[in-house]
Amino acid sequence: MYSDSMKPLIGINLDVRTGPPPETSVQTTYTQAILKAGGVPILLPPMPDAELADAVKNLAGLMLIGGLDYCPSNYGEEAHESVETMNPERERFDMRLMKKIFHETDLPILGICAGSQLLNIILGGTLVQDIATEFPDSQVSHSSAPNAWVKGHRMHDVLIQPGTQLAQFYANSRVSVPTSHHQAIRKVGVGLVPNSFCDDGVIEGTELPSRSFAIGVQWHPERDYETNKLLFEAFVKSACLHIAGQKPEHKAVAQR
Repeated sequence: MYSDSMKPLIGINLDVRTGPPPETSVQTTYTQAILKAGGVPILLPPMPDAELADAVKNLAGLMLIGGLDYCPSNYGEEAHESVETMNPERERFDMRLMKKIFHETDLPILGICAGSQLLNIILGGTLVQDIATEFPDSQVSHSSAPNAWVKGHRMHDVLIQPGTQLAQFYANSRVSVPTSHHQAIRKVGVGLVPNSFCDDGVIEGTELPSRSFAIGVQWHPERDYETNKLLFEAFVKSACLHIAGQKPEHKAVAQR
């Protein structure tokens, strides 16, 4: 765990459920991962721009959580029949939040599942709207079994690409991860580079080398903290360095 005299405040977006009354929530696996890594989770419900600006001034990093699908209209497509769009209030806020963080700050960003997809959309990328439809010969179960959020996600391997920033946080290039997604990145957003793939060719993660820390992973690292511990610790360390006005040094990774 990275520790410092001043623990970094990590903003976390929330899911929104229709009421009455409406409800915002986040699974404790996300907040616990930040706490274990040495950060302080700060929950960000939908809010007006003025209040959002005040909140962002105090943040040292942003973690974007998973959820239902962002509307394909955000990347210029009609929705496939499998698409289940998230609450519109959450979607509108997530877009405003991400654009503000990305265009007006250099805060470290960690996107998980839908959060990884949001990073890609903001940078002009597109998504595979349904993996099962577009990869019919795949032998990999990307989406979860029924009631998996209670009983536990399926697992599948990802292949982390040598030389990427992500590769610094895992001892092996093949890692078994918890999975729960039916969508994935198709066209990679401007400046992003894929940092991991599945055996069937599906992109499982991206990163933005031009930024101090901006990584998106399609799996759910918060559901297996010990395996993904170094990813969270590096994210929180990057947030600490942001407070200090420093940037992390990314070491070259040897070919495996």
